[in-house]
Parts: sequence; structure tokens; C-alpha cells
Amino acid sequence: MAKNLMLDPRTKLFMLLLCVIGAATAPSLLYGAGLTVLVGITGILCGYRRTALTGMAGYALLYALTLLAADMTGTLKTTLLAAFALFHKVYPCGMMGALFIASTKVNEFLSAMHKLRLPKQAVIPLAVMIRYFPAIGEDWRYIKDAMRMRDVSPTLIGFIKQPAMTVECIYVPLLTAASKTADELSVAAVARGIENPNPRTCLVRIRFGFADTVAAAVFLLYVAAGLIL
Repeated sequence: MAKNLMLDPRTKLFMLLLCVIGAATAPSLLYGAGLTVLVGITGILCGYRRTALTGMAGYALLYALTLLAADMTGTLKTTLLAAFALFHKVYPCGMMGALFIASTKVNEFLSAMHKLRLPKQAVIPLAVMIRYFPAIGEDWRYIKDAMRMRDVSPTLIGFIKQPAMTVECIYVPLLTAASKTADELSVAAVARGIENPNPRTCLVRIRFGFADTVAAAVFLLYVAAGLIL
């Protein structure tokens, strides 16, 4: 079985920054599609094959809808193209952000940020955020499973059929859980000594490797090509 690609947290942050620059300055839809495929390939190499393929399939659908909207006329065309343009700018950045959160452990992230000598005022909120989104996703799955027993569906069709029941039984508990989780993670981080000024130790060796150099170079060259175009 092939070993999954392990990238340094600093490399993934650099790639995320390049994704933001590339998506913001994309000269064409085809360039944005290439950036999304590049992120998807990175996700596959890191071991998140299903998520990466689903993300690329979603962008393919968005790309097709954009081409269909371009053939329309009138106000509907303008409205759809404006909405789709926003999705094109955000989509590859969202995929790369999701890959960063899913593949980065908090202790590895803190050790990497300590090597960069970044201030704790910036590092601590990012560390809590990395743990926050997986915790919210876990709460979301629990809420959906519980509400299915009451025949309440979290889908768009379920919201149309039972809007009041869907909001009351799904979205209100989710917002409550989100607020509670934020408080719990903050308290847990402080209890574990996240504000300790002494140098941190980590069992995982944080260093740049050959894979980090190649991945960063590929993203940098692709974004540079888009800027030149």
C-alpha cells in the first residue's frame, strides 16, 4: 500500500495563500478549473481521495452550469454569472482550506508556527479554528442522525416541506452546539498550556522535505503563470 503524502503545515499554509492569490487573479474559467484539479490531486496524494474526487466533481458541475448561464440572455444571465463568479473565486480556496484542516494536527501546527516565530495572538485563534471545524462536523452528524428518527430531513427538500420543524430541530441545535463547542475548545486549549511561553515539544518531526519543495514549487509556478497571463 502506497504511503500518503505528508506535508509540513507551513507548506500547506503557503499553498493556501497561493490558492487565494490564484483564485483572485484567475484569467479564465479554465485556469480556475486547473487550480481546483491541482488541489484535488494534492488531496488524493495526501490520502483524502473520496473528498478530493467529490470536490472536483462539484467544481465540474459548477463549470458546466456557468457555461450554460453564459448562453442565456437578459437579467437572468447577469444574475447567474455574478453568483457563479463568486463560487469560482471561493471554491479552490475552500478545498485547500478543508485539506489543511483535515490533514493538520494541532500539535504539529503549533510546533510549525513556533518555528516561524509568529506571535501567539495570531497562532492561538488559528489553532482553535483547526480543532473547531471537525468538532462542529461531528455535532452536525449527531444532530442529523437524531432528527432522522423524527422524520426531519436536513436537505433542501425537507426544508421546503417542513421549514419551521427543520429550523427548530436541526439548525437551532446546531447553532447552540457551535457556541458551546467554541467555549469548550477555548477552555481546553488554555488548560493544556497553549499560552505557555516556553518552547513547545512535538513527537512528530516538523521539517521541510523533498515533497514540500515539489508541492510548493508546482503551486508557485502555476500561480505565477496565471499572473503572467
